[in-house]
Amino acid sequence: MMIDWTIAPITASISILVAIYLYFYINKQSAGSEKMQEISNAIQEGAQAFLKVEFKYLAVFVAVMAVILTVVPLVADIGLNSLMGVAFVFGAICSAVAGVLGMTVALKANVRSANAAKEGLNKAFPIAFRGGAVMGLAVVGLALLGLSAVYYFTQDAEIVLGFSFGASAMALFAKIGGGIYTKTADVGADLVGKVEHNIPEDDPRNPGVIADNVGDNVGDVAGMGADLFDSYVASIVAVMTLGGAEKLVEYFSGSPSQISFVHVPLVFAGLGVIASILGVAMVRVGKKGNPGKALNIGTYLTCIIFGLMTLGATLYLDINIGAWAAAVIGLVGGVVIGITTDFFTSIDKFPVIKTAEASQTGAAVNIITGFSYGLLSMFPALLGIAFASIGAYSVAEFFMQENGVAVVGAGVYGIGMAAVGMLSIVGMIVAGDAFGPISDNAGGIAEQAGLDEEVLDITASLDAAGNTSKAITKGFAIGAAGLTVIALLAAFQEIVIKYAPEGTEIVFDLMNPMVLTGALIGIAIPAVFSAMVMLSVGKNAFTMIEEIRRQFREIPGLLEGKEGVKADYASCVNIATKGALKELIPPSVLSIAVTLAVGFIGGIEALGGYLAGSIFSGLIFALLMSNAGGLWDNAKKYVEAGAFGGKGSETHKAAVVGDTVGDPFKDTAGPSLNTLITVMSLVASVFAPAIVMLTMA
Repeated sequence: MMIDWTIAPITASISILVAIYLYFYINKQSAGSEKMQEISNAIQEGAQAFLKVEFKYLAVFVAVMAVILTVVPLVADIGLNSLMGVAFVFGAICSAVAGVLGMTVALKANVRSANAAKEGLNKAFPIAFRGGAVMGLAVVGLALLGLSAVYYFTQDAEIVLGFSFGASAMALFAKIGGGIYTKTADVGADLVGKVEHNIPEDDPRNPGVIADNVGDNVGDVAGMGADLFDSYVASIVAVMTLGGAEKLVEYFSGSPSQISFVHVPLVFAGLGVIASILGVAMVRVGKKGNPGKALNIGTYLTCIIFGLMTLGATLYLDINIGAWAAAVIGLVGGVVIGITTDFFTSIDKFPVIKTAEASQTGAAVNIITGFSYGLLSMFPALLGIAFASIGAYSVAEFFMQENGVAVVGAGVYGIGMAAVGMLSIVGMIVAGDAFGPISDNAGGIAEQAGLDEEVLDITASLDAAGNTSKAITKGFAIGAAGLTVIALLAAFQEIVIKYAPEGTEIVFDLMNPMVLTGALIGIAIPAVFSAMVMLSVGKNAFTMIEEIRRQFREIPGLLEGKEGVKADYASCVNIATKGALKELIPPSVLSIAVTLAVGFIGGIEALGGYLAGSIFSGLIFALLMSNAGGLWDNAKKYVEAGAFGGKGSETHKAAVVGDTVGDPFKDTAGPSLNTLITVMSLVASVFAPAIVMLTMA
């Protein structure tokens, strides 16, 4: 039986079935004592209430955009296809379902992992990791199945852009809303609880503790899942669009390959799903093992399996070897970025230890040191992206030649395949990412339920590994977003050429004042966006801090921990929910509105410059914020493990302040930026035909 692009929906369906199987496995585990279940239920109620209201807000945006994409083309000939609106809605729904499914199982896995920790690390780890794997396999399954369905019914890669736009828009809203929520709660609970009153992180006396646990789920699970859903889909769609370029279609027609350049990313993505499932199955940890090492080994094995499987498919189907080589280069680039991130954020590495040491002199030096290492961390990661781009471009041009000359479009197709390669194992990557907040919640539940110190030590080791795995995932996501948006920029140019008047030359030259103006505006947008979301965290955290202080002040016996006295957790959950929902709309709308304004007012040249500027600026800010934030977090954990005075010391208080500065860096602004630049690129590509018709006629 010949393999074709339908391997994508087949393996996607298998991925969803495995996710369902793991869901039932998690559900069968014991949820522990009545006290543990009570805490878990409170977290579930808060998370579900937030998502319910958030989706009501997002439904309005999706409906408005669907009308624009569906109705406007029916009443005005502006180059848009009305099916784009249907694909947009479908993409938004698939992204939302993946996030909800993953968060639902995470809310079950946290308490079950905490309870299993009573029996040892090797009992708690598989529950936390497989809970994360449900998220990973649901993301990749729904993304690839939805994308394949749209392509099957339309046979048009441009309409699949609408599906990607819907997924990206949903991801942007989810990441901003969840990020603001989680850091509002985290900053408030830490500054009042740890710094002002010297009580443990997840102490049940702290009124903000439930909101903090809720935030881990709506921000780090649902939000990050939607983020990688978006990057994964966008990378595949970009390559499908580039594969349909005229010169590559002509080149394929004269080649022996059984798979066109449009379908190659679907075949590779399908094989990546199988590699991820096998990788998830191979992750193991012993009773006294290292969870972080187990996660890393699982990732490396998944990469090797993917490389071998795609090589076999390439040889069997006579796919141009340049496509495979580019994908492998991207995958290696992702590993390099992950290793770099691990070095700058891992609890046992030099930058974290030096930042923890700097905390002995106070919060100011902690912040200076952490920020400096964050700046340094950008360089190797950006080099990784650059070398992956150069390598993928070069091998694609080397292997895709006619009469000794590279086929036009081969190089950028190679860059797109590098992004597909980097995100091919997204099922495994998301599993490791979701493991982080599940472990964090498990530790919180264990502490609030008063479990033994030995249990807390086990959940702490899981949390530390999860914190690093989250940072590595963000590195993968940012690197892949960089390659994806470069491919999307090329896809945008290809779409413009297709719809532009015949003979028009489309070149984005920085010496052109319109291109330069667009580039400067594009450079500014990630900075403005970051400021908006971080100011939102600061404003909401102020309200949260005042509420926690009020409760400690006005509820007799709360701070002393008198029996029968309970904090009003609901009021803090309410503050975080209302604040996040109020603040998520402006920065999201800004990114879409400015992109359209630059295109329709400045024209195609200004829009091309704008996209290029936003790509470079967005990558720099994303890497700095994600890595610096992860570094500050683990510097605090290093002190809490007993270094430099340990918990309760002045060093600890300084490290906590550094961590709270890093919180909106790593969990709000940083990871949202790669979604931002993807959304901007997709908006430009989706509306490119209309912009061409209205500005170049």
